[in-house]
Amino acid sequence: MTSEKGPSTGDATLRRRIEPWEFEVFFDPGELRKETCLFYEIQWGTSQKIWRNSSKNTTSHVEVNFIEKFTAERHFCPSISCSITWFLSWSPCWECSKAIREFLSQHPNMTLVIYTARLFQHMDQQNRQGLRDLINSGVTVQIMTVSEYCYCWRNFVNYSPKEETHWPKYQPLLMRLYALELHCIILSLPPCLKISRRYQKQLTFFSLILQNCHYQTIPPHILLSSGLIR
Repeated sequence: MTSEKGPSTGDATLRRRIEPWEFEVFFDPGELRKETCLFYEIQWGTSQKIWRNSSKNTTSHVEVNFIEKFTAERHFCPSISCSITWFLSWSPCWECSKAIREFLSQHPNMTLVIYTARLFQHMDQQNRQGLRDLINSGVTVQIMTVSEYCYCWRNFVNYSPKEETHWPKYQPLLMRLYALELHCIILSLPPCLKISRRYQKQLTFFSLILQNCHYQTIPPHILLSSGLIR
């Protein structure tokens, strides 16, 4: 049943939720907003309680802000596991990927899953290698799908009454394009996604450029499931 009240006024996460317009501009995969927004969830051990909050860039990237805040406020018990989930509007740059790996190496009882709306400067070879190193270290990195957008709207956005299911409907095609590009990064293939800005950077264009190496290396079911290849 759809809620008619929006987030409850007694919801402990209410003051940590962002406004609907912020969610729309930060997480739209068709826009290239410079700032990064992070939603995160933390779950300790076997507890069913999930602690949620959000963060944005300051003078440091949002990933580094999280690490510094988390380590400053928490006392770690090696015997208790910790599961962390991030929902990022941009994937980590190579420097943040390195910082994340160093952080996790110091806390082997932690696991991290990252969902991202867009790939940050994905043509840059250092950023591509940074994501590969992150994934190879055990971090799960995935492109946000409709399911994750809906989840974030319900759990991190201060939506209005009767708007629980009225979150911004972004183009699934862009999600599939980014997902295919992430496969290219994982497989050490050249970029297949080209993003260009035209008309004084007012319009953003996405194009798919597949080479023989893409057809030869990417599993056919992944190409077909993208809906971009027939």
